[in-house]
Amino acid sequence: MNRNKDRRTSVNGTDAVWLDDVRKAYGRGESRVEALRGVTMSFTRGSFTAVMGPSGSGKSTFLHCAAGLDLPSSGSVVLDGQELNGMNENQLTRLRRERVGFIFQAFNLMPALNVEQNVGLPFRLAGRRPDRSSVVEVLGRVGLAERRKHLPSELSGGQQQRVAIARALIMRPAVIFADEPTGALDTQTTIEVLQLFRETAVSGGQTIIMVTHDPVAASAAHRVLFLADGQFIGELEAPTADVVAERMTHLTAWQQTRTTQSTGRGGFR
Repeated sequence: MNRNKDRRTSVNGTDAVWLDDVRKAYGRGESRVEALRGVTMSFTRGSFTAVMGPSGSGKSTFLHCAAGLDLPSSGSVVLDGQELNGMNENQLTRLRRERVGFIFQAFNLMPALNVEQNVGLPFRLAGRRPDRSSVVEVLGRVGLAERRKHLPSELSGGQQQRVAIARALIMRPAVIFADEPTGALDTQTTIEVLQLFRETAVSGGQTIIMVTHDPVAASAAHRVLFLADGQFIGELEAPTADVVAERMTHLTAWQQTRTTQSTGRGGFR
């Protein structure tokens, strides 16, 4: 990751997402909280990256800023070649709808819609008729082609998460943000979901950015980025679960020490 790259590199398409000196603060005066402190990160197209950090490290704020769900207090974010600063809410909504997919720990499926209808929902939200061939194709990719007429209540938790993944993939977004996507899944289903993420990145050329607390899940990514106390701390290429877990132990202790030493300075807690 080149922290000194030219902005044009990201705008012209080398990176799917680029954060440049991003800061995010909430509140004012003594109640001011800095959630991100000058974060610079880049995510190349077709990569699968895990983002980790102790509780209170700024992971959720990072995801919201990177995905255009929230705008930074300063700094800039480039998402699929689009500079988010200066966009109005309608423009941001359109960008997220057309170029971004979201997967969460809570599956967020519509209980009254069957699998096929849930997956096709992004088409309807965009004012378009669902492309049935695309829906069937993406359901085949996640192993649910035979379940397309089932309701969410008729599926296991792992199957429901696969439906959520298919829904995120259906519009062929440039970037997929996954927030603790395996937190509610059993071990075998977790392995299958993570394998699907890698295949999506490598074969589909889509960029996967996954926030997780699980070293095993993180070890499935091409690399892991670490946040602590609202700052980018470091990264691991070709990570293993043991090395990730060890790094997280050190980061948690480091953040706790900083919190104790700097209580009252308005940092993120």
